[in-house]
Amino acid sequence: MLHLLYVVAFTILALLAVSNLIRSLMTLGIESQRVYAPPAQPYRSSRLQSTSHPELLDDTGNLINEPYLVMRSISVEDAREQLDALYNASPSSAEKPQEEA
Repeated sequence: MLHLLYVVAFTILALLAVSNLIRSLMTLGIESQRVYAPPAQPYRSSRLQSTSHPELLDDTGNLINEPYLVMRSISVEDAREQLDALYNASPSSAEKPQEEA
């Protein structure tokens, strides 16, 4: 008898979960098709509307056309030398004696 009660309870919970899932999918579908009008901002120029993030503008408000990240390929030895130079130039490296292997 207790098994039947468990089966009925979990069946009801499963039906509630599936109906909630279907309702959520329908709401998401309706919301995705809705078109929102952008807020009117008459004080902005048309050039700045597309790039409103402050990191993309210089001090005078003009658009920056320079890349923020330039990647170049270096060898492992060059990278190791640069890291060693940074480590040896740090203030904590003067306090510790150099260990040679």
